[in-house]
Amino acid sequence: MRRLISVACLSLLAACATQAPRKYVVFFSNQSAELDSAGLDVVAQVAQEADKHPSRIVRVEGYASAGKDLSADALLAIQRAKAVTAKLQQDGVRSDRIVETPRAPSKMEGMVVGSRRVEIELTSP
Repeated sequence: MRRLISVACLSLLAACATQAPRKYVVFFSNQSAELDSAGLDVVAQVAQEADKHPSRIVRVEGYASAGKDLSADALLAIQRAKAVTAKLQQDGVRSDRIVETPRAPSKMEGMVVGSRRVEIELTSP
């Protein structure tokens, strides 16, 4: 019986260790890189999680939809990622723990709102 309990506990720990990192998503208004109150709340939550896990890297990926001016859209993705990064730093996350990546604008059908986002993930180094 002890052996069975030990195996069950080890299996549970292994499942926790291999669990995929959670993605946090901050949505922006159309053509905006300004954080609203909901976005500020998400970033604050990430900062708290980062504080609990000081060895993890905070990955910030900015997105924008592809419109008529791809240069402006790419710049918007960069500005969104920078806005989130700046707020993470204000909330106490060290800059050397943050990896910021803007993504190329996309024109995926049905992703009008989804392309106006920043994804944040805490990952192992």
